[in-house]
Amino acid sequence: MGFFDLFKRKDKKKKEKYKMGLHKTREGALSTLKDILSKSNQIDEDLFDELEEIFIMADIGVDTVIDFIDKLKNEVKTKGITNPVDLQEMIMDEMFEIYLNGEIVNANLNLKKEGLSVVLFVGVNGVGKTTSIAKIAYQYKKMGKKVLLAAGDTFRAGAVAQLDVWANRVGVDIVVKPDGSDPSAVMYDAVKKAKAEGYDLLLCDTAGRLQNKVNLMNELAKMKRVIQKEIPDAPHETLLVIDATTGQNGMSQAKAFKEATDVSGVILTKLDGTSKGGIVLAIRHELGIPIKYIGLGEGVEDLEIFDIEQYLYGLFADFFEE
Repeated sequence: MGFFDLFKRKDKKKKEKYKMGLHKTREGALSTLKDILSKSNQIDEDLFDELEEIFIMADIGVDTVIDFIDKLKNEVKTKGITNPVDLQEMIMDEMFEIYLNGEIVNANLNLKKEGLSVVLFVGVNGVGKTTSIAKIAYQYKKMGKKVLLAAGDTFRAGAVAQLDVWANRVGVDIVVKPDGSDPSAVMYDAVKKAKAEGYDLLLCDTAGRLQNKVNLMNELAKMKRVIQKEIPDAPHETLLVIDATTGQNGMSQAKAFKEATDVSGVILTKLDGTSKGGIVLAIRHELGIPIKYIGLGEGVEDLEIFDIEQYLYGLFADFFEE
């Protein structure tokens, strides 16, 4: 079944949310795509060059775009496609395959069915890490889970207070220490409390320092050791938070953090505020890291579990309109 048939069956409310959230990318870099395909007389190198330029402008990433265009050319040749309009569905199919890369990609957090699960959040300052933690805490609290936050970003002035405010706002507990405290001491207290008081989920903030990668690696490794003394298989997820509006700078951050620690997934914030929404595909294809959540607005309900099918619909909604 192709994408056009698949999307007729998709949840309408969620489709609209993704469509609205990705409108800047769709109306920016991708705005000419449907027009170019409908007005082209044939599928040739000039058309592929135009497509390549459009997708690079959408921040899909040069390496990803080159690979994608090669696959598209092979598919066109294999199937004997001659009408450029037929490329619409083919583009979506190939992007879907590039994202999956032959794997079953699960965007849900890899949490334990019973007992305490621990999630570590990493990322530079200003990307929306604190608010992402709060939104995830809110979502799991709504599911009936007992959630605890650990304010481990003790180096940035005001970071602990900011997370404390959010904890109160969404109604979950938090472990804090004064600014400048050892983050590992925060983790120690938080894990002890979480185990003793029967929490289901511990969400841990960390300092967003990338200037010195060795220090960052050592700091994160120390935090993990402290956590693992109490819970050997933790953390169950290490989520990297990236601001989608930073484009290729976000890719650089992802590469650096991947080298510094084991990143299991990415939270892409502010996707609704950028015309460069193609970064989703670049992160997945070039770094092999799945996207777990995307930010499609500022409300606590607007951090969405990532859905590749809905995402592609949001990018290419114009294809579905007569």
